[in-house]
Amino acid sequence: QVQLVESGGGLVQAGGSLRLSCAASGRTLSNHAMGWFRQAPGKAREFVASINWSGDTTYYADSVKGRFTISRDNAKSTVSLQMSSLKPDDTAVYYCAARIVGLAATSPSSYFYWGQGTQVTVSS
Repeated sequence: QVQLVESGGGLVQAGGSLRLSCAASGRTLSNHAMGWFRQAPGKAREFVASINWSGDTTYYADSVKGRFTISRDNAKSTVSLQMSSLKPDDTAVYYCAARIVGLAATSPSSYFYWGQGTQVTVSS
């Protein structure tokens, strides 16, 4: 069993930056692909970024490409999402998720473990 806990959310002005972190417990994440997803009120959960087990393959949604960076530290069982040039449209609850395999994926249905989410609010 894997427990995922996100942190780092908050309120930031447009153009600002935030760094989200996801810590895993209960089992090492070193063999799992990880992803970040987000869900705004009234909208479906959407893919943000993902990273394979070794960290050498990453995928990004077009809406965040060039602004967000996903990274991982397998020794610490953590995954981070560095968010820059934030826009009001980035406002959502951000979720960390883990697959049971090492290949990164972009569909929420590909992920087995989920955190509780952390709120990110970007003011204009």
